[in-house]
Amino acid sequence: MGQVQEHPSAHHIGRTEKRHVGTLSPLRQAIFLISLPFGILDFVLPVYGQRIGADAIQIGLFFSVFFLMTVLLRPVVGAGLDRYGRRPFFLTGLVAYAATMFTFAFSNQVWGIVVARTVQGVASAFLWLAARAITADVAQAEDRARSFGRVDQFATRGGILGTFIGFGVLFPLGIEDGWRPLFLGYGAVSLLAALLALGRLPETNPHARHAERRPIAWSRPWVLLLLVTAVTGASWAMVSPILMIFLQEKLAVGVDELAWAFLPSALVWALLPARLGKLADRFGRKPLMVLGMAAAAGTSFLIPGLSSLVGLAALWALQALCYAAGDPAEQALVADLTGGDQRGRAFGLYTLAAGLGATVGPLVGGWLYEAVGPQAPFFGNGLVLAVCTVVLAALLQVPARRTPEPGEGYAERV
Repeated sequence: MGQVQEHPSAHHIGRTEKRHVGTLSPLRQAIFLISLPFGILDFVLPVYGQRIGADAIQIGLFFSVFFLMTVLLRPVVGAGLDRYGRRPFFLTGLVAYAATMFTFAFSNQVWGIVVARTVQGVASAFLWLAARAITADVAQAEDRARSFGRVDQFATRGGILGTFIGFGVLFPLGIEDGWRPLFLGYGAVSLLAALLALGRLPETNPHARHAERRPIAWSRPWVLLLLVTAVTGASWAMVSPILMIFLQEKLAVGVDELAWAFLPSALVWALLPARLGKLADRFGRKPLMVLGMAAAAGTSFLIPGLSSLVGLAALWALQALCYAAGDPAEQALVADLTGGDQRGRAFGLYTLAAGLGATVGPLVGGWLYEAVGPQAPFFGNGLVLAVCTVVLAALLQVPARRTPEPGEGYAERV
């Protein structure tokens, strides 16, 4: 830790670096705590929705309303990150996540879940944009993808622990009776994460109010990245709302058995993103992005043919490996293409593109599931990912890494 790139502003950077030693540690700890509910929500939200009377389209709405809020807020939040700094938005996101969990706890009707997911969308827009900007501020260019990967790992580790806690509550009590105490507990932990960050997380862009904010250069790689992100966001979101329902019907198993099949995939996310990100730092962003997307396309085609939990576990683990390779490389590329005074807006646009696609995707997936057949969303997702793989391989031109500007490069070794 504490290594500084040599350039004309090294003395200033050295002073700045000392102020930022340990920045990523409280960020990761807060993310670990705030992520406890994420794993269990993936499994039980569609099931709980069915229990309280939601149909497939309404379950799709649970997902769409979340992404809609992120779409509406991310451009504003991204600009705010560059103007007012990262810390206020990160703290606001943590408090909003706590409000989300308490809202879930008292939601026993469809409209209540929609409200909770709306608040969660607000929380997501604030927290994850700030987390990405903080990571990009602090990590050096040659270590950037690995740093993004480590943030992903801490989020996944929180999700794994929270899933075990969740099923430990829901198994003996049942989903309806266990729902409220479980999410009250998640809300309390979310408040703890906010207090931790309030006391320990510094501002990584302290001169934001006075810095000159240059416009983002709309280069060909940047535009292509945004377009592919929007399309793949819609494609992935087609599958998410109906995955658990499809697998329960296809394999005739319960949510608890699906949770065990998901464990190898969760372990991939918990252990490998930083290591795979290191490969992207060494060999470039594009190879990892293309290989990851190609393999993800193949796994989507295979899901409808599954006939056992063992096969599902293996396929999920392979799919996780694909995304764990591509996601840190993609996030690092966003930071590579923009400067420190642009990163809030850049990540705002990047996540806006994903959110636009993901807002439409769940509704399309729910319609395909009902009107065409249960397998249709998975084949559609695989086809879209395959086309995007070809587009990235043929057209994405990643520029050479630029020399750090004054005020950048004060990174922490992570």
